[in-house]
Amino acid sequence: MERRALRVTREPREYSFLQSPRSTLNAQRSTLMNVAFLGLGAIGQPMAKRVADAGFPLVIWNRTEARAREFAAATRARQATSPADAARGADVVITCLPNSPDVASLLDGEIGLLAGLRAGATLVDCTSGEPATSRQIANRLRGCGVDFIDAPVSGGVSGAEKGTLTVMVGGNPMVLERVRPVLEAFGQKIVHCGDVGAGDALKAVNNALLAVHIWSAAEGLALLAKEGVSPRVALEVINASSGRSNASMNLFPERVLTRAFPRTFRLALLDKDVTIAAEVSSARNVPAPLLQLTAALMKVAHNSLGDAADHVEAAKLVEQWAGVEIA
Repeated sequence: MERRALRVTREPREYSFLQSPRSTLNAQRSTLMNVAFLGLGAIGQPMAKRVADAGFPLVIWNRTEARAREFAAATRARQATSPADAARGADVVITCLPNSPDVASLLDGEIGLLAGLRAGATLVDCTSGEPATSRQIANRLRGCGVDFIDAPVSGGVSGAEKGTLTVMVGGNPMVLERVRPVLEAFGQKIVHCGDVGAGDALKAVNNALLAVHIWSAAEGLALLAKEGVSPRVALEVINASSGRSNASMNLFPERVLTRAFPRTFRLALLDKDVTIAAEVSSARNVPAPLLQLTAALMKVAHNSLGDAADHVEAAKLVEQWAGVEIA
C-alpha cells in the first residue's frame, strides 16, 4: 500500500471562542506569528523566554542593552537596536514596562514604535498600567491600523517562569483570540475583562486588595504580639478561620516570620498600582475611602523603605510604628 506524506499547511487561521486548548496549540504550531518583546525586567524576561521557548520568531529590545544582549545570546531571539527596529515586521508587539508613561514614551520619533508598526499588527501591553493612558494609546494606534489590548499579568516571577500567569485583557475580543497563541506561551488563565483599560483597572484593584491584606495582616499580628500571642499561633488560627488571605496563608509565614523578605515584586510598583486604583475610583466618582487610605499608606512605606524594597516589606513599617517584630 502506498503511503503518502502528510502535508502541514501554514495558512492563516481564524481563532474562535470555541477552540479547545489543544486546537489553539495546534494553531500556534501551524502558524507562528512574528513577535517583538520590549521590556526585559524581573517579570518581562521570563515571559519573553517562554515566548522564545514556544518557538515564535522573536525580536527583543530593552532600555538596558546589556540585558537584551545577554538574553539574545541565551536564546534564538534577535536583539533590536530600537523600538522601531523591534516592531518592524512583527505581527504581535508585547510591551512589559514599569508604567504606562514608559509605554507611551516609546511611540514617537524616528526610532519609536509607530515608525516600525505595520497596519494589521497588534500591540499587547502587559504593563500594569493606567486605563486612561491605555485608551489614549489605543486611539493613536487605531489611526495607523494597529490593534491594541491591555494585558497586565498576575502570578509573579515564578508564574512567568512556569508559564502559569493570569492575564487580564481589555480590548476587542476578536483581537484577543488572534493573539491568544502568543499569550498562552506565558499565561495559563487568560480572561477577557472588557473594553480597552479594563485589564488595567482589574489589575490595579487586585493589587490594591493585596496591599490591604498585607497592611491589615501586619497591623493585626503586631497587635496580637503585644498581647502576648505568638504570630505563628495567630496565623495558625487565622488561616483556619474567616480572616485568612493569601497574605496570611503564604506571604507572612514564608517571608515575614522567617525574616527572609525575598525581593520578587517591588514595593514601588505596588505603590504605583494602588495609586492607579485610587485615581480611577476618584475619576469614576466611586467612594473608596479604604483604597484611598491604602494608597496613602503604601506611598509612606515606599518613601520610607526605598525603591528596592519588596512589597511585603511594608510590614516592617508597621513593626517600627508598633515597636514589635512579627516573628
